Amino acid sequence: MSSAQNTTAGTPAGDGRPRRRRGGRGRGTRPDGDQSQAQGQAQATSQGSAPAAPRPAAARPVAPATPVVPVGDVATVLPTDTTFEALGVPAPLVEVLTTSGITAPFPIQVATLPDTLAGRDVLGRGRTGSGKTLAFSLPLVARLAASDSRRAPKRPRALILVPTRELANQVAAVVDPLATALGMRTTVVFGGVGQNPQVQALAAGVDVLIACPGRLEDLIGQGHADLSAVEITILDEADHMADLGFLPGVKRLLDRTPKVGQRLLFSATLDNGVDVLVKRYLSSPTTHSVDPAVAPVSTMTHHVFRVDAADKGEIVKQLASGLGRSVLFMRTKHQAKKLAKQLTAAGVPAVDLHGNLSQNARERNLEAFSTGETRVLVATDIAARGIHVDDVALVVHVDPPAEHKAYLHRSGRTARAGAGGIVVTIATPDQAGEVRLLTRQAGITPEVAAIKPGAREIVALTGPAAPYVEPAPAPAPQPQGTGGGRRRRSGGSGTPGGSAAASSGGRGGAAATSGGRGGASRNAGPARTRAELAARAGTHSAAAISGRSRRGGR
Repeated sequence: MSSAQNTTAGTPAGDGRPRRRRGGRGRGTRPDGDQSQAQGQAQATSQGSAPAAPRPAAARPVAPATPVVPVGDVATVLPTDTTFEALGVPAPLVEVLTTSGITAPFPIQVATLPDTLAGRDVLGRGRTGSGKTLAFSLPLVARLAASDSRRAPKRPRALILVPTRELANQVAAVVDPLATALGMRTTVVFGGVGQNPQVQALAAGVDVLIACPGRLEDLIGQGHADLSAVEITILDEADHMADLGFLPGVKRLLDRTPKVGQRLLFSATLDNGVDVLVKRYLSSPTTHSVDPAVAPVSTMTHHVFRVDAADKGEIVKQLASGLGRSVLFMRTKHQAKKLAKQLTAAGVPAVDLHGNLSQNARERNLEAFSTGETRVLVATDIAARGIHVDDVALVVHVDPPAEHKAYLHRSGRTARAGAGGIVVTIATPDQAGEVRLLTRQAGITPEVAAIKPGAREIVALTGPAAPYVEPAPAPAPQPQGTGGGRRRRSGGSGTPGGSAAASSGGRGGAAATSGGRGGASRNAGPARTRAELAARAGTHSAAAISGRSRRGGR
């Protein structure tokens, strides 16, 4: 060991400062200066108390944490009052927005539209619900309308890559009205459904293709799609594609697009390998970040309900019983399906959304939630990115998420577009430490309360309970057919003795069909003798078949 390592707490080091004895945690004199302050602050933070104020004599600027965003991630200074017209959006598109009730741009749109409309590569980050979809849809349609190119079969002019089917449909709902207003066609491509309608749409020619990477690669491999004519490429929720392991496929698809095209990348966060895409595929991008990396929404209130495991089910039901829309998050598909059934049976109609559902079932359940036919959606994290439903009043983390980014994305289903929202995390005693760490990493300070069923805190969040809804009666069981197929072996007759009876009875012909108790039971298994086979066929006697067999054998 070096002499510095052997220096005790009271022995000065080479720089004149005393050093703490290695391994002597909590022993000896606490060192002075910056080191003691950093240690004291770390201990205070871990114990949940505020760190002590540093002494002026030892004050020193703290090195900033390594940024998760490329250089240039500075919050864009935005004008307080502007319009889409002033930002350069074409009049026909402004008219579509006005018809939809959208008259004022959001910060991410104000920040990025001047650059994207000018054709520059842009790297944009804004939290979930900040208006990123419209921020890239407007320049996409406007620049295609100004282009001299024309659509051709199998060769889209613009490509939007998204991680999930739900997000593909949500993006299409924003892009399609804008594209239709300027005479363009759009289509979506994703797995889980038949490919023939997608193939036909591509063969007819589309201007904007919205796709999930896996299905698009399949169609390209079959010769149904060609990306050589793509002028604008957009990656939406790139960090989520990285989380799902889609980046290799995304790179292969981007390699098929022309290098001279415009490329835009929009995401809630820009970490987890997304910087590789930025360096490789974006040319001198302009970076706009209108939110910090951890961006809790100011209009969102956060609560942690500490509950006993035995009370959890009833408390969740009471939280879901309000008059407003609620999204309840579970960690597994099985639990999401189970909770939706339990709530419905308890008079709180609910639908589930998870990866085991077919595309038709997903769309049906999401439509029921969007239209208000049912007010409760029970979902896994599949819904945390691709569900954009207005007026969701409450998000409940029935199962706390695994990490803080998932918490923010889940919570982003409420408090969208400046509206208010409530987020509740249910924590059983064994989850208390996990939830504390989660909220600290997410940068929020929730209101924590120990809750029992019927507590006033629940009523304060949900308001009056919605009327009880009688569950639909269970469908009548289908009648079972009596013929066809193999019959099950009956009672005690299916014994070795029964087999012997069937076999021995075969010599007499009749004994094989009614030969004691064992005859019927042997029908359940394979025929062991020609006599038994003949008895089952019912066309020839056992003696006739046996005789023919003997004659044929000669």
